[in-house]
Amino acid sequence: MADPFPRRLRRPRSPQRKGHRVHELSSAVVLFFRTAPRILGTFLWELPRNILIILLKTYRRIISPLYGQVCRFFPSCSAYALEAVTVHGAVKGSWLAMRRLARCHPWNAGGVDHVPAGHRHWPEGQTPMIVVLNNPDLFLAVRSDEDGRPTAA
Repeated sequence: MADPFPRRLRRPRSPQRKGHRVHELSSAVVLFFRTAPRILGTFLWELPRNILIILLKTYRRIISPLYGQVCRFFPSCSAYALEAVTVHGAVKGSWLAMRRLARCHPWNAGGVDHVPAGHRHWPEGQTPMIVVLNNPDLFLAVRSDEDGRPTAA
């Protein structure tokens, strides 16, 4: 069988190419060791928050539908807890959720009770869905402004 690329059409091999590959590999290793601790630190810092979010979403999907709509607050206690943990993190979000559960009793009139605003800001279009659903007054007004329709005042 004939060689499809004759010797004269092949790229000449030079010793510079071999050294260039070593340089590329070493710079990739250095880049990995610079970014790996930051990525690992972020993962470990957000791990408790992410575990609580998974547990709250599981509760909302499996257990909450069994009870129906019985919460006297808007948003419901589980939605409040999910938003609090998402916005404020595991510790402060859990504290806010426990305070909300303590207020949820038969002698409380209920009503609208939003999660306090946090210092966390998401890029445009990446706001978590639970934050959008729990704050329709804020996000529906912005959406209607973007669509060019008048907002309800």
